[in-house]
Amino acid sequence: MYDVSSFSIAAVGILTLFAFFLRFYKINHPDQVVFDEVHFGKFAAHYISREYYFDVHPPFAKMLFGLAGWFVGFDGKFLFENIGDNYTDNHVPYVGMRGLSAIFGSLTVPVVYGIMKECGYGTVVSAFSASLVLFDSAHIAQSRLILLDSILIFFMAMTVYSYIRFRKLRYRDFTAEWWGWLVATGVFMACTWGSKVNGILTVFAIGAAVLVDLWDILDYRKNESIDVFWRQFTARAVGLILVPFIVYLSFFWVHFTVLNRSGPGDTFMSPAFQESLVGNELLMHSAEIRYLDTVTIRAKDAKVYLHSHPEKYPLRYDDGRISSQGQQVTGYGHADENNHWQIIPTKALPETGRGRIVRHGDTIQLLHVNTDSVLLTHDVASPLTPTNQEFTTHPKEDYSRYNETLFQVLLMDGEEGSAWRSKSGHFRLVHVLTKVSLYTHKGQLPDWAFLQQEINGNKNPNDRGNVWFVDEIVQTPDGEDVLNRQATVNTPNRDPKPRNFFKKFFELQGLMLQHNAGLTASHPYASSPLNWPFLVSGISFWTESESQKQIYFIGNIVGWWTCVIAVSVYIGIMGADMIGRRRNVKAIPHSVRKRLWNSAGFFLLVWFIHYAPFFLMSRQLFLHHYLPSHLASTLVAGAVLHFLISDTVNTPISAKGHFTPLRHRNYAEIGYRGPIILGIWVVMLLIAFVYISPLTYGTPGLTGDEVNARRLLNTWTLHFAAKNAGQV
Repeated sequence: MYDVSSFSIAAVGILTLFAFFLRFYKINHPDQVVFDEVHFGKFAAHYISREYYFDVHPPFAKMLFGLAGWFVGFDGKFLFENIGDNYTDNHVPYVGMRGLSAIFGSLTVPVVYGIMKECGYGTVVSAFSASLVLFDSAHIAQSRLILLDSILIFFMAMTVYSYIRFRKLRYRDFTAEWWGWLVATGVFMACTWGSKVNGILTVFAIGAAVLVDLWDILDYRKNESIDVFWRQFTARAVGLILVPFIVYLSFFWVHFTVLNRSGPGDTFMSPAFQESLVGNELLMHSAEIRYLDTVTIRAKDAKVYLHSHPEKYPLRYDDGRISSQGQQVTGYGHADENNHWQIIPTKALPETGRGRIVRHGDTIQLLHVNTDSVLLTHDVASPLTPTNQEFTTHPKEDYSRYNETLFQVLLMDGEEGSAWRSKSGHFRLVHVLTKVSLYTHKGQLPDWAFLQQEINGNKNPNDRGNVWFVDEIVQTPDGEDVLNRQATVNTPNRDPKPRNFFKKFFELQGLMLQHNAGLTASHPYASSPLNWPFLVSGISFWTESESQKQIYFIGNIVGWWTCVIAVSVYIGIMGADMIGRRRNVKAIPHSVRKRLWNSAGFFLLVWFIHYAPFFLMSRQLFLHHYLPSHLASTLVAGAVLHFLISDTVNTPISAKGHFTPLRHRNYAEIGYRGPIILGIWVVMLLIAFVYISPLTYGTPGLTGDEVNARRLLNTWTLHFAAKNAGQV
């Protein structure tokens, strides 16, 4: 256990009080939707209304906001549509929801202090690391709004804290306390991952540390019996794999249970998923498709209609390739009579009855009604994609190319005998002769095709662009009212259809990963990971022109640059030590070196794993993605400060493997230097924080010259700057 002297208790108490004050100060301002509150506030509202939504992040933190909103009386009717929408006018109890974020952000400060104390650092050094978070403008800004990051960072810090407590009990393994901290690490790790998608980096960080730990245990010089290793391995597998996975699954079980009604997220999901929701359109309006029905067909992702018109493909394309000069088949984004296709049977049908229903695996022709020609694909390259086949049409009465007009309807997740249905019956249309699938993509054809979307034959059966659905049954051969058919078919099936939890879970996981990777559009406040530690640029969260108030998300430049220097110094120290030891120069005592490797090295590992992967991502990235790494860098900064001002190290475990009390590491060990350095740094942090606090809290408003004065780096894109500095 760490030192619990009155000085230490007083220090953590003061830090915690200041943390709550700075994060709750004027938390009611502004009384408008700020930045990504437009998303996460909306998701909280959906939990209260129980309407299904889709997001790239796991649900845990958003469920907490929904719970907080319900607790303070939010009815879920305000949908956070636009940044700047007024909470007060709409009677939204937003302070209670922001308060949840502020609580987690405030509690992170004593957790950082506790991490340093558990690693054996003194009160002064621990308070130094905590102060870097306490007075950080970026952490405070995130903690005062309905945003996910403060919850993510709290659980990340708790994961690190719990793992350190677990590792300190390595000589008391398999005791109740050892198991408790092992399981706690797994639970907090799942909460981190469940709060935001990049929380999985915490899983990787702990996983890397565990692998190092297990590699050490495997050493025969420490454990002669391999049984010891397997017992340790099994325990970690239970506590750090099985338990977190069960907890992570439970978040989604609650998510699916609460969000049981049709909502804005329906269209992202498969038909089977959608039909599990109360009031979904597929339950209410889908109908069985029968032969000779005239329908409109749309691409699932692109949402364009399968379309044709009398115009022909040009003889030559721009690259010199020759076309078939057949009738154009394209994708068109608007309702039009040229989107109408009749389903022609290729087998004998009964006059009436269910034998006329089109089923999974049936072979059909598609007749383009307006030009009386049937859909065809052949071994001719498509206009924009030379590797794919051209789609065209062929006169209905000419049977010379009959085999090239045959297509098989393959329903997604379809089984033998499954009926093809409008709305819900997502399908692939596969050419019988060449096995290519009807496909579309975002490629736009030239003026000769009226800039419509390309349709072609794709050889890859698993491409998402191959999936289509019948949007509407336009006409039936016997004039039957389609509404009557819907009513007849759906009357016994209006209740949601059950769907296996794991099918829903894995479907959603795949979509989350896909859409997260697809966030590649440009954004004025997106930034490169290389710029984050140096605070090259921030994010404009909110502005109010009349009073010239703004919230600009940016860190405390003194604290962030201190952390950059600390990480650099640590890498330099360890690099020099390794080079020196190659030449048998042992400048750092063994006990000090061990502390640098085991404690500060773990902090650096956490920093690196939460930072480096962003260099490999092509999606939109923002400064707030660095906050978990920044938290880890404050721990590195404390460890480096301790090394620079202290010559001695306490060892909590004796040579015999028994715990020995830590000596007081307050003034005695680091002398007068520690408190003085801490005092100077805290004053510098406080001055920097107060100076840019109008940008953090969004009040008071600043004149143009005052805005210019707070642009500490000329790359900060602040609003309302004086004209002599350029209006932003």
